[in-house]
Amino acid sequence: MIPRLIGTAIKNPQPHDIKVGLVAPPTALQHFPPAFANGSGPFRFTIYASEDAARAAIDNRSVDGALIFGPGSDPRLIVAGAAGDAVVGVITGAFTNVFKAQDQTLTVETVHPFASADPHGLILFFVVLAVVVSTLVAMAGFGLRSQSGFGLRLIMVVVYAVLAALVGMGMARWIAGDYGSGFRVATALVALGSAAIGAVVAGSARLLGAPGVVLAAIIVVLLDLVSSGGPLGSNLLPDFYRWLAPGMPVAQLYSAMRSALYFDNGGIAMPVAVLGAWLAGGVLLMALAELIRSRSHPRVAPAPAR
Repeated sequence: MIPRLIGTAIKNPQPHDIKVGLVAPPTALQHFPPAFANGSGPFRFTIYASEDAARAAIDNRSVDGALIFGPGSDPRLIVAGAAGDAVVGVITGAFTNVFKAQDQTLTVETVHPFASADPHGLILFFVVLAVVVSTLVAMAGFGLRSQSGFGLRLIMVVVYAVLAALVGMGMARWIAGDYGSGFRVATALVALGSAAIGAVVAGSARLLGAPGVVLAAIIVVLLDLVSSGGPLGSNLLPDFYRWLAPGMPVAQLYSAMRSALYFDNGGIAMPVAVLGAWLAGGVLLMALAELIRSRSHPRVAPAPAR
């Protein structure tokens, strides 16, 4: 099952729906390559009235790059480095080749780069990977071995999430150095992601036992990690995985961490909403499991001594 999931995800990767801003006079748009038209190529374009508007869209992560046509000058490309190597590589390579064929030089400017000690965002993604897997193991072990009630289970989910976030981000900082002013927000987001996954695993373990843990592992760990596309992102994955990724915790957690660290919290609302929804769903699952177990295994009060 695992090889099949991974194999279908990475087979023949093709870029899709990469968001690019476009600033150009109408005359330039008329000569824009048809291969890049919306709906017929790897890019999804949004036209902006000015360069400032396009830069603002990059800042809030509405687009991952912007192509600027100025009067009497060569075209310029602005890309967000922390959008990911795959996205930046596709944008830069495609437009560089197009303008090279037209004997034009494309100037590329990189904004919002990754930290110099983590130039590809790999350390951050491995923090996500470690936290997700360790949360599964910890909550599965506690959930299957303990007969404690809802309150203690919820406390364990929260405590482990906080500890995992502190250790994970602490290790990242020790390896890569200072991540800047967004470090605390990123750490809080890791805790939120761990709590969301931990609540789902704890609820599944309480409700279904070992089969519930297996089901949770398949959904919130295996399928979650595969659909995220790893540090490269989901834009190169097949349709099913690209459809799935925006609603899964891993892709949104990695995106939220980059928003906090490199975009001054730009575009952070949607990832937080998705992680919050998973956490709420996990807590409801825990409560439901406790309710079902309490009804199927009612506690019998001891008879009074005579």
